[in-house]
Amino acid sequence: MFAGIGRAMFRWRWPVLGGWLILTALGIVFGGQVFDRLGQPENLRADAESRIAERRIIELLPEGPLVVAVVRDRDPYDPPLVESVTKVAAELRAVPGVADVEDLYGSPGGRIGADNRSTLVVVELVDGLPEAERERVEDRVTGLLRGIDAPQVLVGGETLAERAFAEQAIRDAAVGESVALVVLVVVLVLLLGGLLAGVLPLVAALAAVAGTLLGLLGLAAVTEVSEFTVNVVTLLGIGLTVDYALLVIMRFREEYAADAAGEPAELLARTMATAGRAVVVSGAAVGVAMAGLYVFAEPLLAAMALGGALVVVLATAAGLTVVPALIAVGHRRIATPSRRLRSLRPIQPASGTTPGILGRLAGFAQRHPAPVALTVSVGLLLLAGPFLLGANLGDSDARTLPRSMEARQVHDVMLRDFQANRAAPVVVVVEADPTSAAVRDLMNQLNRLPQVIRMQPRPDVPGAALVIDLTPKGTTGGPESRALVREVRSLEAPFRVLVGGPAAELVDYRDSVADRLPLAVLVLVVTTALLLFALTGSVLVPVKALVLNVLTLLATLGVLVVVFQWGIGSALLGVESWGALDVTTPVLLFVFVFGLSMDYEVFLLARIREEWDRYRELRTPAARARASARAVLAGITRTGRVVTTAAGCMIVVFLGFLLGELTAVKEIGFGMAVAVLLDVTVVRGLLLPAVMSLLGEWNWWAPAPLRRLYGRVSAGRARVPMAREASSRQPVDS
Repeated sequence: MFAGIGRAMFRWRWPVLGGWLILTALGIVFGGQVFDRLGQPENLRADAESRIAERRIIELLPEGPLVVAVVRDRDPYDPPLVESVTKVAAELRAVPGVADVEDLYGSPGGRIGADNRSTLVVVELVDGLPEAERERVEDRVTGLLRGIDAPQVLVGGETLAERAFAEQAIRDAAVGESVALVVLVVVLVLLLGGLLAGVLPLVAALAAVAGTLLGLLGLAAVTEVSEFTVNVVTLLGIGLTVDYALLVIMRFREEYAADAAGEPAELLARTMATAGRAVVVSGAAVGVAMAGLYVFAEPLLAAMALGGALVVVLATAAGLTVVPALIAVGHRRIATPSRRLRSLRPIQPASGTTPGILGRLAGFAQRHPAPVALTVSVGLLLLAGPFLLGANLGDSDARTLPRSMEARQVHDVMLRDFQANRAAPVVVVVEADPTSAAVRDLMNQLNRLPQVIRMQPRPDVPGAALVIDLTPKGTTGGPESRALVREVRSLEAPFRVLVGGPAAELVDYRDSVADRLPLAVLVLVVTTALLLFALTGSVLVPVKALVLNVLTLLATLGVLVVVFQWGIGSALLGVESWGALDVTTPVLLFVFVFGLSMDYEVFLLARIREEWDRYRELRTPAARARASARAVLAGITRTGRVVTTAAGCMIVVFLGFLLGELTAVKEIGFGMAVAVLLDVTVVRGLLLPAVMSLLGEWNWWAPAPLRRLYGRVSAGRARVPMAREASSRQPVDS
């Protein structure tokens, strides 16, 4: 099948490239419109208790979006300031779309900051305004507020912070992708030893990303897609497509080096018979990871999963069609490196029998398998310790914006000078007559809870209902806040009680993820095991791969806690610690790291199995054990250069996230870069060969019925003639 794809791509190269050129052009022309249709999908499903409470509060006490101005560095009762604020407030009340204006001078309950030199102006907008109209009103209100006669006027609010986040995400994506692509061009040209070979993977990546933007545009028509989704998905598409292109190019060069006089169409057919199958299995593995993400069912994660699945399909399609078609067009220049760059290029054009970094690491691991396996496993678990023992997961808010942004400054000043650094309240909605004895008993219970430092019922709640703000100890979303949410929900009452607020949202999200995690793990484990069995015919190899992936993920999350939560080394990366990890980061990394780890696992295992097939007729256990070890070393040696090059390119792409300003985006980029680095060095270079050496022939064990099934499935698979590489093999006793 895959050999046929190679021949078809050689024969139909121009129509294939023409079709992809049309798709790329459409993506460039129309795909950019997705940025005009981006939204803010919720972290939580609509049936979460905190969401139900939020909707009920809006029904009882309707309130539109708020724009908050902090007027600073002037005596609040300075007559010119009083006159200026009063005048601006009157102008604001006349703006269409403004529902109310509160200030120190014209409204009850005006507030002065703790520094005694700041005050607030709060502007409430009409609820339910269309997004475009609301933004126009916000801009008009912001302009008027800046006209207040004070040394400093900071304007912010929740929706303005969301807009700032969205705009910064788009800027970060443009900068990160531009720099990553420029660096990748230079790296690929040097590593592959030619301009055409170096540009080819990026041409394929451009086609895949352009198609992805078109797909995201269609997706935005049926569901909300965030800027964060576009950021992550497009960079993932670049990384995956470059990976697949490198695998195909290097395998084509290997085939050419073994048979330079062969017909280009047959060389391409032999290339796709092996590399093409690896691309499909790898793409399927990453696609399965996206399915695992969709299982969590939260709106933000669901949109990310759909976008990720889309980019995986297009990256795989590009690896199977665009890359071989481009090789067919320029095969003479792609087959060997440029003479000018050959001396600079660390990747050899031949079959790759000289061990690279992975080959050397694998050789060392095979000489000392037990100590290496134990040391690396313990080291990864130690790296995972900070996450397992002390991770603080919180909702991203204005704290994840850079301090230079006005929305972040408003948040910090409000928290310090007007909220005494207290946590946001846990909001309790009571569906009963506030004057009843049962409600009074409940309020007494709430006031006695150890986490509560202040209880404040809201005034003027209509009907038989009550809304109570409970200010907890600690920080918003911290242990005390979460414990308070659970305590309130555990109280028994003869009427309906709903608990909302930021801490409740965090509790609901964490509970939702925990409830659905077993199902997501089941999807990943079962489908990945089936894919790896189809690739290797082994039952133990998939189990080993899953364990290694878990170690990689946990170690990566531990490093993230050290950098982003503890702040150790954060300054070197231009990262500002906010004392927590975004609550979505572990889930996203769970699926992305799993998918990328499987990407490299498939690359290596496909070649290891190919090498093992050469020795399948050996009879004695000792000979088969030695053959298994040699197959592992040969497979890693021959594929190691491709994997390390692909990983280096992937790291360059992911480090592009660090060039932005948003902490949540930096967490994902840095996390994926760390995961790839750990996976390709200590996990694939040391732990994998050490474990496979310890297992020996057991690597390829499967029950008899499964062995027969694998034999039937793989019977028609193309096998590389042994004579082609006989000179590179050491004899194995039979």
